Amino acid sequence: MTTSQEGRPVTSAREERRRQVQSLRRRPAGTVLPQPRGALSSSVIPALQGAAHPLPGHADVARADPYGEDLHLALYVLYEMHYRGFEGVDDHLEWNAGLLGMRGLLEDRFLTALRRDTPHGRGVDDALADLLVEPIGDDGTSVTHFLRNQGQLWHLREYAAVRSLYHLKEADPHAWVIPRLRGRAKAAMAAVEYDEFGAGHAEDIHARLFADLMADLGLDTTYGHYVDVAPAEALATVNLMSLFGLHRVLRGALVGHFAFVEVTSSPGSRRLAEAMRRTGAGPAAERFYAEHVEADAVHEQVVRHDVIGGLLDDEPTLAPDVAFGIDATGLLEDRLGHRLLESWHDNRTALRTPLPDGSSS
Repeated sequence: MTTSQEGRPVTSAREERRRQVQSLRRRPAGTVLPQPRGALSSSVIPALQGAAHPLPGHADVARADPYGEDLHLALYVLYEMHYRGFEGVDDHLEWNAGLLGMRGLLEDRFLTALRRDTPHGRGVDDALADLLVEPIGDDGTSVTHFLRNQGQLWHLREYAAVRSLYHLKEADPHAWVIPRLRGRAKAAMAAVEYDEFGAGHAEDIHARLFADLMADLGLDTTYGHYVDVAPAEALATVNLMSLFGLHRVLRGALVGHFAFVEVTSSPGSRRLAEAMRRTGAGPAAERFYAEHVEADAVHEQVVRHDVIGGLLDDEPTLAPDVAFGIDATGLLEDRLGHRLLESWHDNRTALRTPLPDGSSS
């Protein structure tokens, strides 16, 4: 800290920013139930709060948009009961029969749409081959290219806010698959997850690193804080992991999802690290993606050769599920990318409402 000519302490911009970052890190970790977005979520959320009234039935869910705001908020809230739950909600409701039945209806609606809208009959090699081809230049559909080349801090803050719904529990959904694998696939999956969870060092857990990134960007690091501003496209990408992770029958699809994430992570993370550096987002913001450039380049090889290879050596009939997991992830990531870029090219927020400090657009 420096002093003025009169001897009074003067706080530099860097010191002030550090103090703000520390304040953000000290905020309580409780997750508050979000605001409903339609008939489905307007029934599920009060049910978690203890209200006694009938939950929607099959006909109500069948009328809902399988990619829409209402269905995905309801599904997200029910899935979160298997992670950290919510303030004021009885943890015993995680296994409430009525809520589980409701969740099943929502999942069926979502999963049916995904199977309808993804390619049929594709092999794993074909699905992976598309991921391994890095486009030359920016074709106008890549969020990470946009952020690297022309993104402003408000774009990066919005991107971090929507991605926080996953990254603050990074690797948790994929951990569900470990007890459902055997042999080489199990060992390789556990090795990659060990890295994701900090390789034995709490300060290096990737979810912690992302919280540090958010603090550098002046965002609230409370788990689940940005649910209310996240659009359906963002909720759907997170729900997909929970859908695959919580159903043993979809273990192949979860491995496919994990492969998509790891194969595409390294080049995308390189561009995001460059975006953070160019905009002066902060050292922690840059570090998160810089860490993923090298780590995920290694993980990609392990996942392709040992996780997928080991799984299909052990259970070859799961090959269509692995391909489906890859393709469903690509479908939802494309939808989210379109939402972000369409809004940003129009110089408007991609969130349901601008971030509270008004920095969006």
